[in-house]
Amino acid sequence: MAANTGQTAPDDIWLAKLEEPILEPDLAIVDPHHHLWLRNGHTYLMPELAADLNSGHDIVATVFAECHSMYRQEGAGPAAERALGETEFVAGQAAMSAAGQFGPARACAVMFGNVDMTLGAAVEPLLERHMEASGGRFRGVRYSTGWDADDGIHNVAPSPRMLADGRVRQAAGVLAAMNLSFDSWLYHPQLDEVAELADAFPDLTIILNHVGSPILGGPYRGKSKEVFEDWRNSIRRVAERQNVYVKLGALPIRMPGFEGDRSLPPGSQEVAAAWRPWIETCIEAFGASRSMFESNFPVQKRWCSYQVCWNAFKRLAADASAAEKADLFAGAAARAYRMEGLE
Repeated sequence: MAANTGQTAPDDIWLAKLEEPILEPDLAIVDPHHHLWLRNGHTYLMPELAADLNSGHDIVATVFAECHSMYRQEGAGPAAERALGETEFVAGQAAMSAAGQFGPARACAVMFGNVDMTLGAAVEPLLERHMEASGGRFRGVRYSTGWDADDGIHNVAPSPRMLADGRVRQAAGVLAAMNLSFDSWLYHPQLDEVAELADAFPDLTIILNHVGSPILGGPYRGKSKEVFEDWRNSIRRVAERQNVYVKLGALPIRMPGFEGDRSLPPGSQEVAAAWRPWIETCIEAFGASRSMFESNFPVQKRWCSYQVCWNAFKRLAADASAAEKADLFAGAAARAYRMEGLE
């Protein structure tokens, strides 16, 4: 299976054709966004994750990102409780890592999960159950609200402006009161909704996923300059809210019009060049203290290896100070997710 076709499983043979020396191998990294799953015949669980974590970079800890993995089966209880299965699953994977047989990294040291935010204030007891099931690792919720009026865009949310829904706002208030964070994944035309939520709940830590997910396909294809300008203006507005962090990653490397050699996977120089405008804009807007590099593995593994991904980030941060690097690669993530000893 070709790794650059957008299918779920990566092509390990293709990725192995390119191996790079590790840049700055002693730079400590907290990977704040990765998944674990059995999906479409593809396994990415602790052994596969550990192989990537131990491939050369100094990964000290990771954050599990909810991905609808290992949910309880239908009929095993109320629908709202099905996502507890994922939290229980992650606790088990974290325990395997803590046993020390998969390397020194604290894999799944903390996690963020999924709850139905439309439950409003009634979400509190469910959040308490996630916290208990996680063995103390549960740090918050991701709410995916991607929506666009054009039929050419895949809508994740059932309707527009879900972050303004009264029920969702009630649930956000519960998160803030419980000192839990809120990961937001939506599309770039919706970024002002994040700013509005941040204004409504200044005590809520919000983590914007994937640089705000600029849409470059569908009705936006061929309009990259316009998209970039719209996205940049919105990113700057969101960054004015001091309770919002941004994750740097999960961007395209080779666009559909790429005419270069596809027989080899991209190296870190190519990845860094493709990502530089987006990532530098975010760091300039949010500052290093609220910006965190993310692998988004194994999704990103369809296009590049773990070695290359983090080498690319190190190239992008080459001119940063030692303190800024400490934030970009570990400190911001540790603060956003309250990871003791790693701040």
